[in-house]
Amino acid sequence: MNPCMNFDRLRERAAIIDRIREFLRTRGVTEVQTPIITDTGVTDLHIESTSLADGRFLRTSPEYAHKRLLSAASGDVFELGPVFRAGEKGRFHREEFLLLEWYRLGWDWRALADEVLALISHIADQQAWRIEFVTWRSLLARETGLDFPTATEPELRSAATGAPEDLELPELLDWLLAVRIQPRLPEGRLTVVHDFPACQSALARLKPGQPRWAERFEIFAGPTELANGYCELTDPIEQRRRFDEDNLRRRSMGRNPMPVDPALIQALEKGLPECSGVALGVERLMMIVLGVDDIAGTRPFEW
Repeated sequence: MNPCMNFDRLRERAAIIDRIREFLRTRGVTEVQTPIITDTGVTDLHIESTSLADGRFLRTSPEYAHKRLLSAASGDVFELGPVFRAGEKGRFHREEFLLLEWYRLGWDWRALADEVLALISHIADQQAWRIEFVTWRSLLARETGLDFPTATEPELRSAATGAPEDLELPELLDWLLAVRIQPRLPEGRLTVVHDFPACQSALARLKPGQPRWAERFEIFAGPTELANGYCELTDPIEQRRRFDEDNLRRRSMGRNPMPVDPALIQALEKGLPECSGVALGVERLMMIVLGVDDIAGTRPFEW
């Protein structure tokens, strides 16, 4: 028998997974299974895809496949399964981890954020959570005294003490949130940070009439990030432009550009319905439920 195997943890994981599935199924969301091996990775500068010997990749998320299903009239879908991100290891990270991702047709980001909060409360039901919705801009101002986008780049860099000097503005803003602001988020509170700067829009659409801001949200339990969601971008031209921009920045940083998924672009061209989607780190949620301070403590054995 493997001396590292923890059968109590195995049962605890299974119970949490069952409760997640029950929560979404009773709300009419269909569970799907999509490929783990993909022909393309992702262009996102903050994520490195795990490459295989044949030139294909292990998926970093099922997002692209889900959008193909949505464009083919699947209706609301969810998937709970493993994803892979190269080089990620730490208290809250592993190269392989369990991700829950789901999509709601016709919902705005706020409706989906409310459902995520309901799921967290359903699973972590021992917690008397306080809830705060706060814009990214207001949170930055509260923690640094700076207003974005009127703050100058030197002011932002001054607030980011210890940040690498060669960070471009989008990465500098990420650093401020992750290193300066996130650790100060209070325990016992679910914080929903929303309306991110357009340069951090990822696959979210920009706010109608307010193109400086993206309809993106992140949910934190105390200082721990649990979920990242969007009101999804449906414009294939803009999506392709963002992928190309990512690859230009990758080249400028001496990193390999990534192939763009033609099937995703075709799905957007076919017509992705208006929808919102979210990804939630299941093992981070388990950390809270199980009261452990390292993601390794949520697993029956380490991998």
